[in-house]
Amino acid sequence: MHPAPSIIAFTVLSGLGLGLLAFLGLGVLVPTGVAAFLWFGLGYALTLIGLAFSAFHLGHPERALKAFSQWRTSWLSREAVLATAALLFMAPHAAGLVFWGQPLVGFGIIGGVLCLQTVLATSMIYAQLRTVPRWNHWTTPAVFILAALTGGAILTVMAFVAQILLAWLALTLVGHWLLGDRRFAKSGATMGTATGLGERGTVRQLEPPHTGQNYLLKEMVYVVARKHALKLRGIALVLSCIGPSLILWIAPFSLVGTVLAVLVHVTGMAAARWLFFAEAEHVVGLYYGREP
Repeated sequence: MHPAPSIIAFTVLSGLGLGLLAFLGLGVLVPTGVAAFLWFGLGYALTLIGLAFSAFHLGHPERALKAFSQWRTSWLSREAVLATAALLFMAPHAAGLVFWGQPLVGFGIIGGVLCLQTVLATSMIYAQLRTVPRWNHWTTPAVFILAALTGGAILTVMAFVAQILLAWLALTLVGHWLLGDRRFAKSGATMGTATGLGERGTVRQLEPPHTGQNYLLKEMVYVVARKHALKLRGIALVLSCIGPSLILWIAPFSLVGTVLAVLVHVTGMAAARWLFFAEAEHVVGLYYGREP
């Protein structure tokens, strides 16, 4: 699928912000006063900037409020509701620490859990799609949740916890890539199943459905060369996991080291998220003769 920059920025930044807020809400880090203002401000800023980027991916941003109405059936709507609830529940906890130096533990725990549920809802927007076999797998929510937790651990200067999470994230990314490479074949999707004519024999394309580019080809049938994908996987793995791990090992409690680790990790996750979309084979591509 087409890896739109807005959706990459949305998933990476909002995941990072929600991961940080989850750690703050669950009491892993309990700052007070100005420090609390800066920590919670950073978490809110990353989350809101990410959510703002998501609006750019909507065909009609002015209708964004309608997303809240379909929470019973839509993971996108659940994501919007959960994100709003998470930020609202986190606010009293943050205010208590900023102005009175006292945490409101109940609000913090609920807000932290809602932050992680928001990340899960974001991942399920993709993991629920049977039409994209690579995404329709448990590794999709695992990568999203681990990325959020890892980013939160690095930002809160929890070097040891971050090292463990970086290792798990690396293993999960590799598993997602390797297992994903076989998902389309295992789905059994072919030109015959795509057209519904498979029972009549072997189906082949006589002519392409369109003579020129269209929306489906642009958004759903994006193709990335295999050799480029392998290189990008290596780059994403090194930057998102190995590089930050080495930085935290060398300078575990250094402000400069933490900032550098965060920047390298975010760059790597952006590359990994670009691959997440670019490598996703949508079954609609079968109509256009695009066999994965």
